[in-house]
Amino acid sequence: MSNLRVLRLVDTLRDRAADGNGFLPAYTYLEDGEAAERTLSWADLDRQARTIAAHLGAVTARGERALLLFPAGLDFIAAFFGCLYAGVVAVPCYPPRPNRGQPRLRAIVRDSRPAVVLTDTALSLKSGALVEEIPELAAARWLATDGLDAAAADDWRDPGGDPDHLAFLQYTSGSTALPKGVMVSHGNLIANERMIQAAFRQSEASVVVGWLPLYHDMGLIGNVLQPLWSGGRCVLMPPVAFLQKPLRWLAAISRYGGTTSGGPNFAYDLCARKIGEEEKAGLDLSSWEVAYNGAEPVRPATLERFAAAFACRGFRSAAFYPCYGLAEATLFAAGGDLPAGPQAASFDAAGLALGQARPAAAGANARELAACGHPWLEQELAIVDPETRRQLPAGEVGEIWIAGPNVAAGYWARPEESAEAFGAYAEDGSGPYLRTGDLGFLAAGELFVAGRRKDLIILRGRNLYPQDLELTAEAAHAALRPGSGAAFSVEREGEERLVLVHELERSANAMVRREGIAAVAAAVRAAIAEEHEAQVADLVLVKLGSVPKTSSGKVQRHACRDAYLAGTLAVIAQSAAGDGSEEDLEHGATAALVLDRGSLAALPAAERTAALEAVLRSLAARALGISAARIARDVPLAAHGLDSLAALDLRTAVEERLGAVVPLATLFEGATLADLATLLAAELAGDRRHRAEVDDRVVKGEQRDVARGRSLEEAHAHQRSAFEVEG
Repeated sequence: MSNLRVLRLVDTLRDRAADGNGFLPAYTYLEDGEAAERTLSWADLDRQARTIAAHLGAVTARGERALLLFPAGLDFIAAFFGCLYAGVVAVPCYPPRPNRGQPRLRAIVRDSRPAVVLTDTALSLKSGALVEEIPELAAARWLATDGLDAAAADDWRDPGGDPDHLAFLQYTSGSTALPKGVMVSHGNLIANERMIQAAFRQSEASVVVGWLPLYHDMGLIGNVLQPLWSGGRCVLMPPVAFLQKPLRWLAAISRYGGTTSGGPNFAYDLCARKIGEEEKAGLDLSSWEVAYNGAEPVRPATLERFAAAFACRGFRSAAFYPCYGLAEATLFAAGGDLPAGPQAASFDAAGLALGQARPAAAGANARELAACGHPWLEQELAIVDPETRRQLPAGEVGEIWIAGPNVAAGYWARPEESAEAFGAYAEDGSGPYLRTGDLGFLAAGELFVAGRRKDLIILRGRNLYPQDLELTAEAAHAALRPGSGAAFSVEREGEERLVLVHELERSANAMVRREGIAAVAAAVRAAIAEEHEAQVADLVLVKLGSVPKTSSGKVQRHACRDAYLAGTLAVIAQSAAGDGSEEDLEHGATAALVLDRGSLAALPAAERTAALEAVLRSLAARALGISAARIARDVPLAAHGLDSLAALDLRTAVEERLGAVVPLATLFEGATLADLATLLAAELAGDRRHRAEVDDRVVKGEQRDVARGRSLEEAHAHQRSAFEVEG
């Protein structure tokens, strides 16, 4: 089928549903990441989209916004296409998180003002509580798409439309206070899907396998919409399934003959670190042709480790595909030529800091960067001096500017910010360009991304704004002086880590010098983990007035980072996540490592809980990357910086070691080492009544989910939907 004349993805889906292959599986969803399959054919998806569109047409007008609140799954895909079929603007968003507050969701609702909320029956039953938290939702109509009358599909009428009409709002990941809705048109989608198809060499033979969140631009446009455009097949799983057990991702590629799959750099690193030799044994990765890597800095060392780890299972390093993109350009902006494989080069670090990309001399401080290819089809890319707006030649570092039919129209309801970001003109009058805020340079025709012009922090593929982190930190403890903190990231062991530098209030100096940093560090780490699901690698408390600021009082984060790296900060106290000697790290671990479920269950009740604490202390220390001796029995694990990935590591370790499942919500709701030991001791003793008393709300919530037909694994994932991955 030719897509050259298609103006909307609606037309593509209608054509695929009508042709001879319309009833073949198009989307397969592995609800547990493994065997629990649900499938949709093109014909199924078309009918569901028409059903939803017909009901939307009865309650709202074309051009209105519809908020999509779904757990990961096929219902989200059907709802998204239902919006396209109705001419309604979709607003994808993660589902609300139990007992966590909804700052980002509130901000998106207030910005987009949806007329309709599309969701499933389970979430619609909670609409009253959500409206109490977000009053702006009071006027919205709620539609549970899994309970609609399917006969309405026959009443659907195509509202028409052209490429310039708005398809959906892609809210940028990052600041919870001011998320911006990128206005993606039907024409933007078509242009970007054409680019991806050409660059990735996609066809009807392609099999895309993915775990990325569907409300994220890479998950939606790359994993869901590209298979529709190219005619291939799509196999998906929940993000939490991958994070719990990275093997599931590679096993799905092996099982379904996946040709195209990828994610942020951390995903490859996680697989290389977490998948052992025995687990690799059954994998066949020889079908994998495009292993794309984007959304955060691509690290050549990670690619090398992954390739070395899985070459024995048929993975070819030539499949690696570093690429560059951003939501403002719909998704994809630059990538290399297949099957050339990834290209990397070492550049002089001092030269890059001065704006010059020159090869690193032997023995010099070097930065190895991966090439991210070149623009495709009608895409244009320029390197521009952000101050003078002069286009720079190859080898000079400047801001990356792009132009093309995939560049969105701007930010929803933000004309001034749209003009600044999307309406840039170069010194020679060329333009308009999109200013990406990323720094890069061209060398041998390839784009190299050198960093961010602004202060955005990227951790494990998620964008975090430093001002949000700083506000959370200063509110966590009275010892921290308001408006006097700096958050930034540094690279350690091939991964970006979060650092917080903060001034102490004058009245707190004596207290911290006398009592130490422990109480402040625990409060800050718990608050950052709770609000932003990030782990503070290093907290540095400094003297009053020593954080670099401009004459107008703005914190100079880059200068603070430079002082931190140079060791010139006026440090009063410091708490690094890895503090503690190797002996401390193994404190209590030797005895704990020999205990398993059987030996623990055989212990007298009086000894069982204490033994469990020793096991859990060892497992928690490894998941958190801190000294076991630092984990007190009565301090919430969140106070040690328990983020999503660490919680999943701990949960998986407990399950593998003890055959017991810790509810994910428990780990994020103030559970201490003692709490977990008590809960697991009750489970080992078979005392379900006592376990319900310990964590009654969570367990009952999971039981309700199971009663509605969810598997136990699905119930755990649903109760902690916070583990979805964000951009």
